[in-house]
Amino acid sequence: MTKKKLSKIWLRQHVNDPYVKLAQQKGYRARAAFKLIEILDTEKLLRGGDVVVDLGAAPGSWSQVARERLVNGAGTIDGRIIALDLLPMEPIADVVFIQGDFRDQAALDALEGHLGGGRVNLVISDMAPNLSGVASADAARIQDVCELALAFAGDHLASGGALVLKTFHGSGFSQIVEAFKRSFDRVVERKPKASRSQSAETFLVGRGLKSRRVESCGE
Repeated sequence: MTKKKLSKIWLRQHVNDPYVKLAQQKGYRARAAFKLIEILDTEKLLRGGDVVVDLGAAPGSWSQVARERLVNGAGTIDGRIIALDLLPMEPIADVVFIQGDFRDQAALDALEGHLGGGRVNLVISDMAPNLSGVASADAARIQDVCELALAFAGDHLASGGALVLKTFHGSGFSQIVEAFKRSFDRVVERKPKASRSQSAETFLVGRGLKSRRVESCGE
């Protein structure tokens, strides 16, 4: 099947997707908002006063959801949200956005500067590498993203904090799960209803950090 035909099929599915329509109705920037909503509800994560770091934030739907959860009855935010992405993101009220590559020390320094030495209650990572279609190369790229998020969580999560990470089934997935289990007391896999059934994406939730030293996904 040609790329043109695949693009047409994807566009037709996207336009008819109920979560796309619902996102438009609710004012979310992407249907991915409903993936996070289901995970937060199921895992009972995010409460007033929490500090949230959103990795791979653009276009911003996860930050939108986090902000909704932190806004109190007076309409002001009770907590903090710091978002980071390589791509630009339109501003969201009360969300600090850093444009930069999470693999670069400069971006990490900027993020840590905004944290000011404070701990993070929830790290949410929708980061995904550009995939080539070559299984071995893609597995390495996915593991690299996993390691970055795990390392950040290991260094910055508060006691009782949690990491929500998007990853993909396939080569290297079992190693990622094992790395989570070495790092957290409780690890669960979630496939939200808004995640398309044909997609290999899945979400890992880690809670109860075992130590500040997080092991490599590839070990």
